[in-house]
Amino acid sequence: MRTFVQRLGALSLLLAFSVVLVACGNKEADQRAAFIAFLQTRVLDKPGLRVPTPTAEEKASFGDYAQHYAVITDFNEGMNQSVSKPMNEVMAKGAPRSITDLASRHDDLKAAKEGLGGLRTALDQQVAKADAAHAQLKQPDDLKQVYDKAYEKTVTAPATTFKEVFPALDTVFASALSIGDFLQQNKSKIQVSGSSVTVSDPAVQAELNKMLQQLNSQSAAINAAQQKMQAMVRGG
Repeated sequence: MRTFVQRLGALSLLLAFSVVLVACGNKEADQRAAFIAFLQTRVLDKPGLRVPTPTAEEKASFGDYAQHYAVITDFNEGMNQSVSKPMNEVMAKGAPRSITDLASRHDDLKAAKEGLGGLRTALDQQVAKADAAHAQLKQPDDLKQVYDKAYEKTVTAPATTFKEVFPALDTVFASALSIGDFLQQNKSKIQVSGSSVTVSDPAVQAELNKMLQQLNSQSAAINAAQQKMQAMVRGG
C-alpha cells in the first residue's frame, strides 16, 4: 500500500510538472505571437523604413524576444551615431558648392575625402556586429520567417543602399581636389570671381571645362543614390 501511495505521489508530482511546463509553453507562444504581430504590423506592413520603439507594455509582452528586436534597434542607433550624423557633418563642411570652393577649400575637401574611409569602416563594423548577433538568434520557424524579412528591411537594405553612396562621394571629392590643384597650378591664367571664371589660355579653358563636366556627371550619381535612399525611407 505504501508503495502505491509513493507511486501515486510521484505521479501527482509529474502531473504538476506537466502543468507548469504547459503553462510556460503557452507563455512563450504568447510572447512569440505578440512579437510576430509587432514585426508584421509595425515594421513590415508600414511603407518605407520604420524602426518603431515598442512601449514598455509591448516590450514586456515580447519576453526574451525583446532582445531579438534589440539587434535591429541597436544597429539603427549605431549607424545613426557613427555613420549618418558624421556623414552629414562631412558633407556640410567639405562638399563643394561653387568653383570658388574648389580653389580655396583644398584642406576641407581633402579632410572630407579622408573622412569617408572612416565612415565606411564604421558602417562595415555595424553591419558585421548585427549580422553576427542575428546569426546567433534561436527562433521557431514561424518567427524566423517574419523576423528575417524585418531584418532585411531595417538592416540589410539600408546598409546596402548607404554603401552605394560612398564610391560616388569618394570620386566626387577626388575630382574636386584635382580641379582645385589645376586651378592653383594655372592661377596666372584663371581668374575666379564668384561663379564667374575667366580663362586666358584656350587650352587651359578646354581642360577645365572637361574636368568640370566630369564633376557634374559624378555629382549626378550621388543625387541618384540619395534619391534611392530617400525612396527607401519613404517607401516610394
